[in-house]
Amino acid sequence: MLDRSPKNNWYQDFNLEEKSKWYGQIADAYNRTRPRYPEKLVRRAVEIAQLSTDAKILEIGSATGTATTTFAELGFSLVCVEPNAEFCQILARNCAPYEKVKIINTTFEEWELEKSQFDAVLAATSFHWISSEVACIKTAEALKTEGYLILLWNVPPQPTQEIYQKLLEPIYQTYAPDIKGYEAIATHQKNISSLGNKVTDSGKFQNLVSEELICEVTYKVDDYIELLSTLSPYIAMDSEQRQTLFANLRTSLHNYHGDSIDVSFLSVLQVAQKV
Repeated sequence: MLDRSPKNNWYQDFNLEEKSKWYGQIADAYNRTRPRYPEKLVRRAVEIAQLSTDAKILEIGSATGTATTTFAELGFSLVCVEPNAEFCQILARNCAPYEKVKIINTTFEEWELEKSQFDAVLAATSFHWISSEVACIKTAEALKTEGYLILLWNVPPQPTQEIYQKLLEPIYQTYAPDIKGYEAIATHQKNISSLGNKVTDSGKFQNLVSEELICEVTYKVDDYIELLSTLSPYIAMDSEQRQTLFANLRTSLHNYHGDSIDVSFLSVLQVAQKV
């Protein structure tokens, strides 16, 4: 899936409490290192969903606000449903300048439905965490007639395949053979397309529009390793194994690249209208 887990949908086995606490230990690292969503895609989402400046948006799984603040800067009212308490604290700080942002610390499954109240529902790399029995049905119920579901996806930034094979693959094979340290863009595209199809297959949404960008960014090597620490397969690792893996990755990258590394990631927008 998007976090390069060796087993697709493994997080669906978590109960709601486990999901709520999953990112707690790496909340600060998440806030510092996870890439924001391209403003170009955000503005396209606003255009496709025909959102006026007084639109009200429900955001599911806001995390630390990597998408929230961009929408807030455009003047929208947002109700942010975020289950992780540590994320909520950081989200509140990041959204302090925006008076029209309300934060609710709960899971979407447990959130008290505000029926037909929202012009759009936004989920930024979070919709796959919601119980499949709830996701599309409750989302549609929260939307006004002909409202829109906006899905944003950032896949994990990664170096080129050449750099991975030369520097990193031997380290993964030695210290974490179950983790895929690199996946082709086509694989991510296929996974995200499947998630979009599930939305329309639910019978609750139609007219799916998808657009994507390849984004390039430079990380400090230490920040890139910290970014990896926020991805679920690494969170799930034994701490000693994770530390050994990261130490070897860091050494290899520093020896070859110095202090920084160029990486790229796929960012995708999916917008569908309520039936």
